[in-house]
Amino acid sequence: MTLIAGLPIVTATEMRAAEDQVIAADRSVDDLMAQAGAGVADIVAQQANGRRVLVICGPGNNGGDGYVAACRLAEAGLSVRVAAIAAPRTDSAIRARAAWHGPVEALADAAPAPVLVDCLFGTGLTRAIDPAIAAALVRLVAAAEFSIAVDLPSGVASDDGMLLGAVPAFDRTVALGAVKLSHLLQPSASLCGMIDVVDLGLDLPGTTTVLAPPVLGPPPPEAHKYSRGMVAVIGGAMAGAGLLTAIAALRSGAGYVTVLGGEGGGPHALVHRPLSATTLAETRIGALVIGPGLGRDEGARAKLADALSTAHKLLIDGDALHLVSVDQLATRRVPMVLTPHAGEFAALFGPGVGSKIDRTRDAARRSGAVVVFKGADTVIADPKGRVIVAEPGSSWLSTAGTGDVLAGAIAAMLASGLPPIDAAAAGVWLHAAAARCCAGAFIADDLAFALSAVRGGV
Repeated sequence: MTLIAGLPIVTATEMRAAEDQVIAADRSVDDLMAQAGAGVADIVAQQANGRRVLVICGPGNNGGDGYVAACRLAEAGLSVRVAAIAAPRTDSAIRARAAWHGPVEALADAAPAPVLVDCLFGTGLTRAIDPAIAAALVRLVAAAEFSIAVDLPSGVASDDGMLLGAVPAFDRTVALGAVKLSHLLQPSASLCGMIDVVDLGLDLPGTTTVLAPPVLGPPPPEAHKYSRGMVAVIGGAMAGAGLLTAIAALRSGAGYVTVLGGEGGGPHALVHRPLSATTLAETRIGALVIGPGLGRDEGARAKLADALSTAHKLLIDGDALHLVSVDQLATRRVPMVLTPHAGEFAALFGPGVGSKIDRTRDAARRSGAVVVFKGADTVIADPKGRVIVAEPGSSWLSTAGTGDVLAGAIAAMLASGLPPIDAAAAGVWLHAAAARCCAGAFIADDLAFALSAVRGGV
């Protein structure tokens, strides 16, 4: 498990509200700053391991956190320098600066240090920073042996993962109080490095969280193939895609997997049956999958219509996402999971507005389905507004067929009886864990095979 798995994720507005709540109760801004700075100092000291440290401070409270951290580091015996872009402008930051008894260098003139701590700007940044400041930051990070961003790398927008100018990549980011959206949304997520959270004792909303490992366990002693879950995959024009989905479902723990209307092939454990009203009416089907390799002709449309007319829990992927409409989905009263990548998402829901989290949440509400918006940052949302965001996965997943494998993993979880959003989250986690088990340049077949070992361990 990572350091942030399962933790709440907040927007800048939610973070301010949480801070205001504790300040209105019994804590001061100075108290919060002291706690944040001490937490940063502990992490920096551990990472520095005696090396010289340069803390660069902005004029706001993020800079105040930096002054507090610098004081703590100096008290611990480390060699610490401080550079700043301007004098502090908030009362708490002014008091924190006054407690620092060393010199404060101008950022533009600051020489590099082995460990660089960025406290220029934190949560709430909405516009590009001065190009000269950005250039100095890039220079100092490039020259450091290890770089740490406090709260967010300076130059990152808080809520959508966008970059507001040139932003260097950091080795580690220390989130203050809570994980922020841009720690997980791309492109900023790729620049944050490892994420730590300094707990500030805030009361945080829990509707958006970081993906956590599922707790699944082995089948109970009385289990049989149907109790473990039956998955049916509707075959299409590209038979290999459906086979990958079916194999992934088997290797994710489904007890029985059948391909309806496919061309055969795959392991002997797969059952091939014709696609008909009778096979679709099988009451023991726990999850029906349509879309992988389906095609987009009239025959594919007919298969989709048949799938939508069933009473089965339904996973819709691939080509089927180009053929179905939001209205068709919204009128269906049986649980559904949709697994679009960016192109499929746009085809079904349009470009949308806001962050990827905003768009996924809106798509789930409109469709009445759990939506797994795949990509380098995968976001899962249900119609009630709950959101789960996965940490960045292996970039080797960018190969044909891995989405079909994900569909199979989620389908197995759905057929096992998990609620749709929990099934989607478990499938996404298994998929990412399987990728970590594979060597570089793996293919989708390797990924599907790796699911067995991963599923056996959770």
